[in-house]
Amino acid sequence: MKMMTAIIKPFKLDDVRDALHQIGIAGMTVEEVKGYGRQKGHTELYRGAEYVVEFQPKVKLQIAISDGDVEAAIDAICSSASTGKIGDGKIFITPLEQSIRIRTGETGEDAL
Repeated sequence: MKMMTAIIKPFKLDDVRDALHQIGIAGMTVEEVKGYGRQKGHTELYRGAEYVVEFQPKVKLQIAISDGDVEAAIDAICSSASTGKIGDGKIFITPLEQSIRIRTGETGEDAL
């Protein structure tokens, strides 16, 4: 099992969710986050004053996934989240040692 963490642009969330649903991945956790990478910040004008926005709004997805579905999920996220511009995001894959469904007590991939 793997834990997939994807950081994407907020307006791409529905596209990514639909792409993952089409390959059979229905569950995910979504958080609104802020950060920056190569995209860095930018300046904005508000009521005549210029200020720097250092952190960009992003959406963080966490998806527990079986090993056999990892490549399909990566392809689905990359194709649906890409705009071709800087700041499209990143995907991180880490090992997931155990999962437990609280309601039924199922463990491992059965709990996904």
